[in-house]
Amino acid sequence: MIDAAEWRPGAARAVLKARAAILATIRTFFDERGIVEVETPCLAAAPATDPHIQSLRVATTLGSRTQTLYLQSSPEFAMKRLLAAGCGPIYQITRAFRDGEVGRYHNVEFTILEWYRPGFDHRRLMAETASLLVELTGLCHWRARRYADVFRAYAGLDFNASRHELVRAALEKTGVAHHALADMRRADLLDLLFAHAVQPNLDGLCMVYDFPACQCALARIYPAPNPVAARFEGFINGVEIANGYHELTDSAEQRARMVDDLAERRRLGLPAVPMDERLLAALAAGLPDTAGVAVGVDRIVQLALNAGSLDDVIAFSSARSCAP
Repeated sequence: MIDAAEWRPGAARAVLKARAAILATIRTFFDERGIVEVETPCLAAAPATDPHIQSLRVATTLGSRTQTLYLQSSPEFAMKRLLAAGCGPIYQITRAFRDGEVGRYHNVEFTILEWYRPGFDHRRLMAETASLLVELTGLCHWRARRYADVFRAYAGLDFNASRHELVRAALEKTGVAHHALADMRRADLLDLLFAHAVQPNLDGLCMVYDFPACQCALARIYPAPNPVAARFEGFINGVEIANGYHELTDSAEQRARMVDDLAERRRLGLPAVPMDERLLAALAAGLPDTAGVAVGVDRIVQLALNAGSLDDVIAFSSARSCAP
């Protein structure tokens, strides 16, 4: 028997109205800048290869055969194919899916805003992203800080020079168990220390840029005495809200990174996934010099309304729609 607590929505009517107003503001923001709204499929033949992202699989019949497809964790790959085809600046508000992500700031199915700006680098897009977030949240100010500076200030380390042992020792001081760190890559150790030691200190709207090169993901790397990834993340009172790149356009380099991802998946015992050959072909055909960013819409609504969890700002969270 299903009782009222199980069938009723998590978000109150007033919250749903506020959410609709935020979505309308987002569309006005992009319309005023001549950025075109697009739609791409939620299903694809290949997911993200990133070992930290687990995609949901769907068995479907195409013609006379059954094929495994994946629910997108981001519309990024399809949108880059549009960019390579000459579509110019574009944005999308859509559903995305990540297996196992449930919590105060997570839901298996969520709403993502993603946009791309040909001709922008990550710092210019960072400023535009901050402008949108200020408009949506009512925060009056934002600040930009280099990753190296916040890491030194709050973790007490130079991320370029610190050996694995020093990073592990710093993590243990935050309470992370030593056995959990033994086989972690440098990129993951830095990410974990950032989450425990740095993120909680990022008050207000803070944009952090120029990440370690080992955390480049899909961003290009800027060569320097100490190379950095052309990447930024946005935080509101320590909660991650945006992740952007000056996008990698080199098809061969992108393939090499995907191969490395698949090797790490094997090492961790994670399911193998196919590489997106259509994306790689689009990059080879020519992706324009572009910056792109993804923003969590549900988190924006949650933080703008000072709600306790995503369940309070989503009509039906995964727990309300899928749990037995």
